This record gives sequence, C-alpha cells and structure tokens, in this order.
Amino acid sequence: MKTTTVAPDESRVLREIAEMITAVLGDYAPDAADIGMDARFGDDLEMESIDLVTLAGLLAERYGPDANFAAYLASLELDEIIALTVGDLVAYVCRALRPGTGG
Repeated sequence: MKTTTVAPDESRVLREIAEMITAVLGDYAPDAADIGMDARFGDDLEMESIDLVTLAGLLAERYGPDANFAAYLASLELDEIIALTVGDLVAYVCRALRPGTGG
C-alpha cells in the first residue's frame, strides 16, 4: 500500500500555535480562538524574547527539527522580526513540514 503525505493544514497549524501561545503567556494570554493570522508577536501579543524562546521549544516538541523557529528568526531582518505575525509563523511551519522542502 502506498502512503501519501498530505501538507499540513494551515487552520490546524494556526489552532496549535495559538494554543502554544496561550500556554506560554499564561494568565496574560488572550483566548486561543482570538489569536488570528494578523496578530503580531510584539505589538498585539506583547511577547518578550523569553516568551519566543519558550515558544520555539514548544514548536520543536510538536513539529520536530524541521520547524526551527530560532533559525527562521535568524534569517529575518530586524524590521521583519518586529513586524512578525502569527500568520508568518504558520506559513513557515507549513512550508517546513511540506515533504521535500526542509524549511
């Protein structure tokens, strides 16, 4: 029997990342359902660098080494990091998990 690999579903990845964000932010987190693709990590979610490190760990646990958030951030310019949205991260994770792309 041939196994077909399906690309990750963006809405599922968004839900999972939103849940991770609420876990990282704890009492200060918005409801996961209120975290959309346009939410910015800094301005909207008020995530600090330590929060992003924690999120990177959760992403690695969930998606494995192909979804390396630290490497992704390192590939961006400072203004891109400041403007980074949840949607940007969702798109990155989906690309990273697509067979044959390796991020």
